[in-house]
Amino acid sequence: MMATSVLQSHAQNGTAIATSRTFKRTTCVSINILASKEIIWALLTNAGDFPRWNSTIVSMHGEIKEGRKVELKSTLDPKRTFKLKVKGFEPESKMTWTDGMAPFFKGKRTYLLSSADDGSVNFTMEETMSGLMFPLAAKSIPDFRKSFEQYAADLKKEAEIISTLK
Repeated sequence: MMATSVLQSHAQNGTAIATSRTFKRTTCVSINILASKEIIWALLTNAGDFPRWNSTIVSMHGEIKEGRKVELKSTLDPKRTFKLKVKGFEPESKMTWTDGMAPFFKGKRTYLLSSADDGSVNFTMEETMSGLMFPLAAKSIPDFRKSFEQYAADLKKEAEIISTLK
C-alpha cells in the first residue's frame, strides 16, 4: 500500500486536504466518477483539450506520454509556465508528472485511477512539493485545495457527460 493512503482515505468526495511539514507540502483530492477508466484516461492524457473542460487550466501544450514534456499554465499563476515531465505512465491506472531541481526543490503530481465497488472509478490526484529550498518558497506558493477540488469536479462532470453519450 502506498504511503499516501492515509491522505487518500481522508480526501474523499472531492474535498481536498493538505499536510505541511518544514520541507514538504502535500495536497490530495479523491472523487468517484461514474464513467469508465478509458474515458477518464482519455481526458487526462489529451493536453490540448484540457482548457476546454478543466477550469483550472489556462493552457497546456505537449504530449502526455511517458518521458515527454508538457507546458502548463494554471489559473493559480497564469503568468508562469510550468515545464513538467511525464513519468510513471501506466495506462488507465497511474501517471506522474514532475518538475523542479531535486534536491533543492521538486514537485511531483500523481494521478491514480482505481475501480470502486459500486462500478464507478475512484480518481485521486496528489501533489507533493519538497526539497531543501521549499521552506523559502512555501509562503509564496498558494494553497492548492480549492483548485484541486475544482479540477476533480470538472473531470467528474466531463467524464460523466461523455459516459452518458456512449
